[in-house]
Amino acid sequence: MPVCPPSHAPARVNMVDADEIAKLCYERFQQLPRRGKPEPGREWTLLAAVLRITRRANSDTVEKEVVSLGTGTKCIGQTAMSPSGEILNDSHAEVIARRGCVRYLIQELHRAVSGGGSAVFCKAEEQGKWRLHPGVSFLFFTSHTPCGDAAIIAMNGSQAQPCPPVTPAHSPEEERGRGDLKRKDEESSEVKSIKRPRQEEPETAETHLEEPETAETHLEDRGERRQSSLSKVADVHRTGAKCVSGGPADPLLPGEGYHWTGLLRVKPGRGEPTLSLSCSDKLARWGVLGFQGALLSLYLQEALYYSTVVVGGGPYSQEAMTRALVTRCSCVSALPAGFSVCHPQLLQSSLEFPFSQAQTELNHQAGQGRISPCGAAISWCNVPEQPLDVTANGYKHGVTRKALGTAKARSLLCKLELFHSFLSLVAATEPAALPPPLRGAELLTYWDYKQAAQSYQQAWQQLLSQAFPLWPRTDRDLLLFH
Repeated sequence: MPVCPPSHAPARVNMVDADEIAKLCYERFQQLPRRGKPEPGREWTLLAAVLRITRRANSDTVEKEVVSLGTGTKCIGQTAMSPSGEILNDSHAEVIARRGCVRYLIQELHRAVSGGGSAVFCKAEEQGKWRLHPGVSFLFFTSHTPCGDAAIIAMNGSQAQPCPPVTPAHSPEEERGRGDLKRKDEESSEVKSIKRPRQEEPETAETHLEEPETAETHLEDRGERRQSSLSKVADVHRTGAKCVSGGPADPLLPGEGYHWTGLLRVKPGRGEPTLSLSCSDKLARWGVLGFQGALLSLYLQEALYYSTVVVGGGPYSQEAMTRALVTRCSCVSALPAGFSVCHPQLLQSSLEFPFSQAQTELNHQAGQGRISPCGAAISWCNVPEQPLDVTANGYKHGVTRKALGTAKARSLLCKLELFHSFLSLVAATEPAALPPPLRGAELLTYWDYKQAAQSYQQAWQQLLSQAFPLWPRTDRDLLLFH
């Protein structure tokens, strides 16, 4: 197999049409089976996708293909995390789409090492390593502004709040007492007729946020008056993601002083904390470490970065997206070979997701009951076997209590299943063609393999020390499965 010529940055597709990207993703969602989708007019969800972009050599032709798609709004609390990696901790759409893309990449590496030919990878100069074909890049799409820092956007008092906070899921045992997995969410806010997504406001002391106070109201309370102006910023969009412990907390002052910006945040829990960092934080991390993760970095000469990030119709700020995804990590230096600080092109589409909260409210009919987020999460990726994975509460959708602890209950995206897929890739690789860290090494656990990716771990330490020192560390005991 010929060796790919070297490259030093993800290929950027010129003149990306954000509306075209959004349309491709929405159409791919419409083609999926009904299972796990929101009930029209009553349930809403969020969508994200990864697209492979291929520019043919000596041609102006650019192919765009959705290779992974995810929906979801939930995450689980810290105490529900599995020491055996059997539960899907974070089911937010961006995370689902990225993990589905990892499944796709593993499959493409399988094809590459077996000599079957891959549309994505070719041999790199370094022995046992692979890289992207020339002209191939990846684009990330999300139907909404990512939760966390990117969602803290200047707004006028008449605007609605953006991306809803992610609420925790229940275990299957708890869920069985609550009825169907696609239950009505008790934390959903009262329905209001708006044209853009608004923030869901859980009815708990833990995560409740008051309606935004306009600058006019604030000044009147102080006995002052001024003319109202639609162009004057009165408040900021608020995110349900909480500042990580050990650092400053949001001041919660009226108007623009409600949030600090630039901070790491964890998705909110109902009565208990989570360890799931906001999607803004995870996208920023992937912009330095790559979205391939530690395991696949063992096979790759260079980290994989999104050349472009497209956001669907809704509240959006170029300044906030740049701050959250790029600026916070721009100071990171001294990264090992193959890693860099990626500056993706940031775009917004004018097309809103048909199953967004705002569209669901517009289509809501009397008698349909209370509007709530869909309890299920959908993953679809372009792999030949089991491309569809529908989950709820971190497990397979519809799982029975008897099946808990078995492969039947596990999502194909959970740590254990992805680890097993990676081990299958290792087994399919000829010993002489294995990446150097995997040759003759006595690696047993998930933790062992992650630590074997030394360059990735070095890059991670640089990111932690220079940009994100408060990033919560995952307990090593939660990574010792095999």
